[in-house]
Amino acid sequence: MIPVQRLPATKRLVQLCDSRTQNIQKMGVSGKAARSEWRLADAAKSEIRILLEKMAPGVLRCMYCLDSLGTDIDHFEPLSRAPLRTFCWHNHLLACSRCNSNYKREEYPCDQDTGECLLIDPSTDDPSDHLELRVAIGEYEGKTRKGEESIRVFGLNREDLVQGRFDAYITSCDVLNAWHRKVRRGDLKGATYSAAALRREPFGDVLHALEKLGGLPYATAALGDELAESLAAWLRASA
Repeated sequence: MIPVQRLPATKRLVQLCDSRTQNIQKMGVSGKAARSEWRLADAAKSEIRILLEKMAPGVLRCMYCLDSLGTDIDHFEPLSRAPLRTFCWHNHLLACSRCNSNYKREEYPCDQDTGECLLIDPSTDDPSDHLELRVAIGEYEGKTRKGEESIRVFGLNREDLVQGRFDAYITSCDVLNAWHRKVRRGDLKGATYSAAALRREPFGDVLHALEKLGGLPYATAALGDELAESLAAWLRASA
């Protein structure tokens, strides 16, 4: 997971969502009423999807796994638990059907003492505060309870994701070094194409983790001379 920047809701979206929320209140605030309104809200869902797709990392990637295409509008806090948040713009994220329907589903663990949600919302949390990606093997470790629960609920360490991140690590290292070689020989057009392609790749969390490693004092020891130099140049260019 990586941070995503939430865009402001449009005036049209606010109007559409307020109208649907009022209907839920009139019908009696319940999960049944919320589901009924959501099924009928084609215009609101279209507006929500447009904004979420603009926010999505890479090429419309799921905001949880960063692998598959984001096909579903996920209610971060399930509508069965919070019917009046069914049309709350800040309660919507873009997810793939596997993360949404096979893993997260209706789960929303909270701390029993504080009531705080124990899932990472990438639009409000920095996932790196709670998760550490062991980038060379593709596995996540939880740094906090919220991180551990997010790994469990979103299935972040399922086998296909671990393998995909490992493959992305190999690809990212190769492309970063190739990009740097192009920069050094003055092939700026080719370097631009390589950089754009890398940023469009799935598993953007791998590149994000490499960028963090590249900025550390022990980058050379951790990554080797060539990749550390490539990342240093990449970070300077990105800045």
